[in-house]
Amino acid sequence: MSDIPPSTAEEAWRAANEQLRRVVELKDAEVAVLKTLLTEERAARAAEREAEREARRRLELRLAELERRLGMDSTNSSTPESKESIAAKARRKAERQTSQRERSKDRKPGGQKGRKGAGLTPAPEGERAERTAEPPAECSGCGHDLAGARQVGADWAQVWDIAPITVEKTHWLLPKLVCGGCGTTTRAAAPSGQAGSVVYGPNVNAAAIMVQALGNVPVERTAMLMEALLSTSVSAGFVAKAHARFADKLACAGFDEAMKAALRAEDVLCGDETPVNVLRKDTDEQTGEPLPGRPHIVTLRTPDERLVWLKPIGARSKDAIKDLGVLNGYAGYLVRDDYKGWAQFAGQLAGVQQCGAHLVRHLAGVRDLHPVEQGWAERVRKTLLAALVAVRQAAADNRDRLDDDLLAGLRARYDHEVHWGQITNRHRDWHDGNHPGYRLARRLAAKAEQVWLFTSNFAVPFTNNASEQALKEPKRHQAVSGYWHTMATLGRYCRVRFYLVTTKGHGIRAIDAIHAVLAGRPWLPTPVAT
Repeated sequence: MSDIPPSTAEEAWRAANEQLRRVVELKDAEVAVLKTLLTEERAARAAEREAEREARRRLELRLAELERRLGMDSTNSSTPESKESIAAKARRKAERQTSQRERSKDRKPGGQKGRKGAGLTPAPEGERAERTAEPPAECSGCGHDLAGARQVGADWAQVWDIAPITVEKTHWLLPKLVCGGCGTTTRAAAPSGQAGSVVYGPNVNAAAIMVQALGNVPVERTAMLMEALLSTSVSAGFVAKAHARFADKLACAGFDEAMKAALRAEDVLCGDETPVNVLRKDTDEQTGEPLPGRPHIVTLRTPDERLVWLKPIGARSKDAIKDLGVLNGYAGYLVRDDYKGWAQFAGQLAGVQQCGAHLVRHLAGVRDLHPVEQGWAERVRKTLLAALVAVRQAAADNRDRLDDDLLAGLRARYDHEVHWGQITNRHRDWHDGNHPGYRLARRLAAKAEQVWLFTSNFAVPFTNNASEQALKEPKRHQAVSGYWHTMATLGRYCRVRFYLVTTKGHGIRAIDAIHAVLAGRPWLPTPVAT
């Protein structure tokens, strides 16, 4: 029997039990801490995996957007051909060549059978000079001398040529006459320039203006060409001044105001704009700092080349478009792209036609993102092109409207596919917000009446290609020259350019139109109502 008293044994047992309990509590606390750390570690790992998944998702979307942009060219976006990459140009060229072989493997190069040529036709009597060639000296068969041989007829040939270009240096004597009444001496007026000066005449000025303005040739190269053509040294300064004087004569004659009045009287106008490079921009009168914004050229024109107006603006803004002073109060139809600067006039217009060429390219761009998921875009594109074919056929048949059932069917197809484009892309992820397909479908739905105007008014064209064509030459001039020195030189270029293009549209030769201005009798447009 133990000698330890019961009370002492109980206390020892209790102490051991308490110690064991504390050890268990410590172990439980350690386990709890470990569980907490494990939970936090798992949560952190899960957050990291989620962040990685989100980053990967965004990178995939970003990659899709970059691939979309890389694939953008003039066929599926508003990218002009001049801004396309080398790869895009090569791809488009290869597609054209492949398409041509598929269309007709047996097609021969050159003009095809039935094509009307553009060669010369014999000039009738009264429009030609008659000359007789020297008779042949020897027989083409045996080489015998043909002197005194009998003539058995004559063949003919026409040669169209110009006289050799040479500078005619005329020394004008200017008689002075004394008035018998008051004794005043009056001198004859010099044909060009002023007394005691040596100047280039109107023909040389006209040639310099035409080469630079129509040929998009920089002033230095224009001077070189003039020297090569005339064998007379012409300075770049003379070319620049000839162009400036010509533009100033047009301005003084009121050509800009006459063009604005004629445009406002038209039923249908096309409008567009393009950025340009100006070396020295206009400055703020108070601070002397360059004005903000990038200079643009704006065009307003009729669907044909009857009236073409170009105007520079310092920045692409709503106020700059409004300050042009043409569309203020205009109540006709306007064909344009979706730039908001044009939208400010929508309330006063009879109607707006969204450029169909832009829409077709945007639809092709969305289709290229995924031909299956975005197949609605291709179906809308084909529907619009089918409507265009129907309009052209109706116009060719001398009808002024489409068949009601045909139009209703086309419009129903359009509305159905556009609605599908919205619902299938509404929640589709994209790196910067809404998916391009959703943005385009929503725009096509909201502006459907502007998309389909051409089907109810055949005078309104389907595309704004007319305006893009008007801006093509300024773009080419910039590609050659690189920039304009100032907004003033850009303004003069625009005035001369749209004068020569418009007069051409009225059947006036460029050289005749230039001489008319130099003689103080420029051609001026008149409103159609007049």
